[in-house]
Amino acid sequence: MSNLSKSHLALTIAALLVVAASPAATQGRPPANEQRISLRQQLASNKLRVVNRAATALTDSARDGIRLDERANDGVAWVTGLTLDEGTIDVDVHGKDVLQRSFLGVAFHGAPDGSFDAIYLRPFNFRATDTTRHKHAIQYVAMPAYDFARLRAERPDQFENPVTPEPEATTWVHLRVVVRADSVRAYVNGSSAPALSVPRLSTTKGGEVGVWVGNNSDGEFANLRISGATAAR
Repeated sequence: MSNLSKSHLALTIAALLVVAASPAATQGRPPANEQRISLRQQLASNKLRVVNRAATALTDSARDGIRLDERANDGVAWVTGLTLDEGTIDVDVHGKDVLQRSFLGVAFHGAPDGSFDAIYLRPFNFRATDTTRHKHAIQYVAMPAYDFARLRAERPDQFENPVTPEPEATTWVHLRVVVRADSVRAYVNGSSAPALSVPRLSTTKGGEVGVWVGNNSDGEFANLRISGATAAR
């Protein structure tokens, strides 16, 4: 092999290694069709379908987002006009360090019958010294059939994990959720390793995407981006 050919081969291998090590590659991000969703503008234009919560625009001018208030049971702000089968959801979330009162994340595959999948964080468990609480920092559920209580009882520690490195409970946290036909992966704060990688428990294809809060929880959400979504029919 000539020196020129060897040089070309070395450059090609180096380029492939750079691509493989990039966040897009390690986090499974679809290459195209990313949409930046202004939650503030969606709210102002009545393009959010808010369920069991009141939504208000963030007063923090540095972030383009909304706040969902605290109430009993789950609450979701669905983005109308979009449907997602497979793709990626990115959002910044802001919870609080109050035990059992800060559950927040994203919902997807929302169906007309009220079913949906969700990945959510428990910020109050991020840095918990209790080992059981610490490993319950991020959760996948498929509602209503597979809530956290059923999964924890029947398949303990399979659908929830700790988050490492541990964020502070009261800071903004970036959450990326990669949805595939048979799996869901979640990444926190740009980590190349998933905080959670699990098989999907529902068989829904397509459906709405939104930001989610749990029982007796409020939360703030900003900088929503969705890859792979199409216009709802």
